[in-house]
Amino acid sequence: MTNPVNIGLIGAGRIGHVHAQNLAFRVPGARLAAVADIAYPAAQECAAAAGGVAAFPNYHTILDDPAIQAVVICSSTNTHAQIIEEAAACGKHIFSEKPLDLNLGRIDQVLEAVKGAGVKLQVGFNRRFDANFSRVRDIVASGQIGQPHLVRITSRDPQPPPIAYVKVSGGLFLDMTIHDLDMSRFLLGDEVTEIYAAAGVLVDPEIGKAGDVDTAVLTLRYRCGAIGTIDNSRKAVYGYDQRVEVFGSKGMVCVANKKPDSAEWSTADGIHSSLPLFFFLERYNDSYIAEMRAFVECIQLNKDPVVQGIDGRIPVVMAYAAQKSVQELRPVRLSEIDQTLH
Repeated sequence: MTNPVNIGLIGAGRIGHVHAQNLAFRVPGARLAAVADIAYPAAQECAAAAGGVAAFPNYHTILDDPAIQAVVICSSTNTHAQIIEEAAACGKHIFSEKPLDLNLGRIDQVLEAVKGAGVKLQVGFNRRFDANFSRVRDIVASGQIGQPHLVRITSRDPQPPPIAYVKVSGGLFLDMTIHDLDMSRFLLGDEVTEIYAAAGVLVDPEIGKAGDVDTAVLTLRYRCGAIGTIDNSRKAVYGYDQRVEVFGSKGMVCVANKKPDSAEWSTADGIHSSLPLFFFLERYNDSYIAEMRAFVECIQLNKDPVVQGIDGRIPVVMAYAAQKSVQELRPVRLSEIDQTLH
């Protein structure tokens, strides 16, 4: 029987609470040892809800504790790179929410630090661990639908984030679309070489004033020849809209929206069903547990993380290609952003 992994959580915001609860109560082999947040009351609240573990206002207290083997980083994006480097220097295994940083050069420094320290780094692309999307990937990889021709990814939020968040998020492509960019690679097990993006401000003029967009469609070209599309909106009035489809030479596989129930009723007014789940925490609750189980397992069994550092880097390159495409009204090859990607 393997020993439990002692884990410190850094950042007690919304996603921090989710991971804290899962580590404390739903992930076998994990032991949540402490929570840290610069907003100390938030750390105390999170720690209390997770069974009364230790709480600190300074994350260095966690890094300095030799009994803590790993950290889960849920702090703001602008802190990820520094904390990852410091955690690696302390010999801690690392789970970090995306993105690792908004600067590619900085991401490269982080990946070098992790490699040099010999610790594990898993990036928080939780949708890879969703049972529905994983099934699509498995069916595609098995060859059951033949050679992939078309990929369709729909991702629409039920409501836009606060403008204050929009201003520091890095923009739609680096904040929201980045999950879909990762999914585009995951579903086919292939790399995208070129992106053409069209975007606008159709939901909230304040988002435009903040220098961002809220609606976008991306066309992707894969190395294998397949063509993909991603469509995003910051506001779907009917709920959290998450669908994928892969069409191939021998067939098609798709995933519909997840609903609270599968009941469907017919009346004179039409055919009815429940609306999709409204919030991402409801839709992807199981995937958050699964990704944390995978992180703990990779430490216990000394194997590579399922989602590695390079998987955190490539979607950032893709997001910048999409931004450049919108600005210049043309398709952009990923090699224009990073010459190592052909």
